[in-house]
Amino acid sequence: MDWTHYRFRSLWPLPAPPATVYGVLARPEGYPRWWRQVREVQRVDDTTGVIRIRSLLPYDMTFTAREVRRDPAAGVLEVAMSDDIEGWARWTVTPADGGCLARYDQVVDVAKPLLRRFAVPGRPVFRANHRLMMRAGRRGLLAYLEAV
Repeated sequence: MDWTHYRFRSLWPLPAPPATVYGVLARPEGYPRWWRQVREVQRVDDTTGVIRIRSLLPYDMTFTAREVRRDPAAGVLEVAMSDDIEGWARWTVTPADGGCLARYDQVVDVAKPLLRRFAVPGRPVFRANHRLMMRAGRRGLLAYLEAV
């Protein structure tokens, strides 16, 4: 088993139209306004940005996200990720009862030296940290959608 390889999936039922949620998710520079763990997003160009995140554990992760798919009709947003984490992440927004379902899939290898060093003993903690970040993201997006 590669202890630095992760697969994540989060499902966010949301009481908003798919197009509205897709529009918010398609603007990553706005994430810090509603997702407190996304500390900073710096646009490099129209399809690339550098993102700094920090959840409960006392370390930042910085990665470059390069858009590889933007398909509003299918509700798909996908990026390739490099630097502290290498891999990809994808949002898929689909209609659901009373709103939509935002599905987040991510497959990454951790490249950050500190996290690689603690890969085996830290794995359960790193996974819990990710779950907390995703839970907070959903709560933040719900509050943001209610306010707009």
